[in-house]
This record gives sequence, C-alpha cells and structure tokens, in this order.
Amino acid sequence: MKHLKFLLVGIFFGIVLVKSEAVSWYRIYEMFRFQSFHMYGIIGTAVTCGLLFYLISKKRAVKNNEGLNIFFPKKENGFIRYIIGGSIFGLGWALMGACPGPMYILLGAGVYSMFIVIVFAIIGTFIYGLIKNKLPH
Repeated sequence: MKHLKFLLVGIFFGIVLVKSEAVSWYRIYEMFRFQSFHMYGIIGTAVTCGLLFYLISKKRAVKNNEGLNIFFPKKENGFIRYIIGGSIFGLGWALMGACPGPMYILLGAGVYSMFIVIVFAIIGTFIYGLIKNKLPH
C-alpha cells in the first residue's frame, strides 16, 4: 500500500503518453525525419518543467518522499560523455521506436513485440553493470 501512489502516477503517466501520441512509432518517425513539431513540443515541455522543478527545488529545499532534501551533485567529467551517451540513446530510440519508459507502456497497450526490446534492454543493463568499472566515467 505504501507504493500504491507511485503505481497510480505511473498508470496516469502512461495514459497521458498514449493519449498525447508520445509513444506512437509514427510520431517518433516524424520527429527523427524533422517532419513534425509534435514530439519536439512534448520533449521541450518536459525539459522546461524539469528545469523549473530543478530551480524551485534549489531555492526552496524541496524534500523527497523519505523526507530528505533533494541534492544535485556537480558533474565534473565533461560534455563529451553526454554527447556519446545521448547518441547511443538516440540510436536505440530510433531503431526501436521507443525510449525506455514507453517500452512498458507499449507492451501494456498490446504491442507485444516490445517484449523482445525489453528483454534485450535488461540484458544490456546487466552487461553494463558487469563492465561499468572498466568504463571511463
């Protein structure tokens, strides 16, 4: 019962993503071909909301669900790692037609081929866990 609120927020978020067509392969295809503003508008709104939450949480000492202050550590490893990581993420998104969150939403919506994508995403995460100490961070 303690985590029910997170399940309900996740279900609501999934419904919003499906209704806004953010999980539509066609919309993602349009985005990567620069044919429509739809997905860029959704992503831009998410980035703006995230930035506003970040600024508000720094000013007001917002607490997490455990009552601890939210802390944002400084990143010191340069910009290039974000370019490389973002490129890998974008390639996977373009090839699969879904980023990690919507994979589960699409599976729940009846796109059963996403099960294969989820299995390989979990395998990739496991492999990363095995080799992360050997990678430059």
